Amino acid sequence: MNDAKHDATGVREVNFDGLVGPTHNYSGLAHGNVASMSHGGLVANPREAALQGLAKMKSLMDSGYAQGVLPPQQRPDLGALRSLGFSGSDAKVLARAAGEAPQILRAVCSASSMWTANAATVTPSLDAADGRAHFTPANLQSSFHRFLEPATTARVLAAIFRDERHFAHHPVLPSTPAFSDEGAANHTRLCAAHGEPGVHLYVYGREALGWENQAGVAPKRFPARQTLEASQAVARQHGLCDLQTVFAQQHPDAIDAGVFHNDVIAVGNGPVLLYHEMAFLDEQATLEELRDKMNAPLIPVRVPKEAVSMEDAVASYLFNSQLLSNADGSMTLVVPGECQERESVWRTLQDHLLAGNNPISEVVVKDVKQSMRNGGGPACLRLRVVLSEAERASLSGRVLLDNALHGELVAWVERHYRDRLAPEDLADPALASESLAALDELTRILQLGNVYPFQLG
Repeated sequence: MNDAKHDATGVREVNFDGLVGPTHNYSGLAHGNVASMSHGGLVANPREAALQGLAKMKSLMDSGYAQGVLPPQQRPDLGALRSLGFSGSDAKVLARAAGEAPQILRAVCSASSMWTANAATVTPSLDAADGRAHFTPANLQSSFHRFLEPATTARVLAAIFRDERHFAHHPVLPSTPAFSDEGAANHTRLCAAHGEPGVHLYVYGREALGWENQAGVAPKRFPARQTLEASQAVARQHGLCDLQTVFAQQHPDAIDAGVFHNDVIAVGNGPVLLYHEMAFLDEQATLEELRDKMNAPLIPVRVPKEAVSMEDAVASYLFNSQLLSNADGSMTLVVPGECQERESVWRTLQDHLLAGNNPISEVVVKDVKQSMRNGGGPACLRLRVVLSEAERASLSGRVLLDNALHGELVAWVERHYRDRLAPEDLADPALASESLAALDELTRILQLGNVYPFQLG
């Protein structure tokens, strides 16, 4: 880093959770995501899903954590259907897509933007040479339903983090397999404390250029979504140097077991890295490089496969939990309810984590079943943004949760969301109209201005 001034006053991590959209459904679109694939075709409850997410946000806010909100995407994406040759009125477009290409219709109705861990990669101003927080929206090119998100994500982030004195926004990486970028789900910042300089751990599944020389370490069942080239490009965009970065390859056997992102097998916070022994292809080299580059002792909390199998890790989403810092130096782990349902996982939480020599002193269980059935736990639902007091004060819109905003959002969900949505309901023109009305009202509640395609004309 150069000598640019960094404002470390009142630095806090803000978790920006994604609101679940009105078209939340189970279409089983995510290849390699075991939960998504296994629940495809079931009836979803969008209202319950959104309220579960808001309840988690409210609970963390009440516990003293800084909590933000990000809006969902415009769905169904009728513009995407028209670009694929479906024409006529909205009702005709939906009906034709349902008859000719139901999987495409399901894709353009996906509420996957609720998992904002995939929205972008963020570098705090503390680590940036120019003293600004940097944002790169993920291209999500590995799946069509998520490829539709980056343009709106970029507008939303630019609308909230608008002040150019504090925030810098970078273009989405080229949407090609070589630069496949899945966002913060494959990025962890490790540091002594949020207000101290950090080291950025980027985890990738494959090296795109020259991958033919590494065929022996490639996953065989499911695709590796994040590339080394994408992670390196994001680090360059944000001006990070070699001493601030560690690039580690995800274990291909973990990918084949359903670990489609690193945050399904590891979570870090401050100096703590909680991970399964199958998280990294070269576990020891990864730990050694982190130790060499961190400005504080690394606290690795390793869970062996003898304690928690890969099957139980993926089914419970133990590692897709939120690890949060407390004022007294301890940490709280926020886990999904499914962790209680797996004996090995619950026993490990009690006997290994809470009783171990590490800062994790509390486990809090949250019900996010609607999200979990689509393959996203508590950590999928949040984008972590470390902000100083001045940066928080400069945010545009009304996106930091308080009691009043929470109450308005709950009432908004109850007004606009259905309590039942099956895949065959996605062709209903009324659902599209309901969604647009809900989103138009939401942008007024959050004071974001016009961020959706239908608002931009």
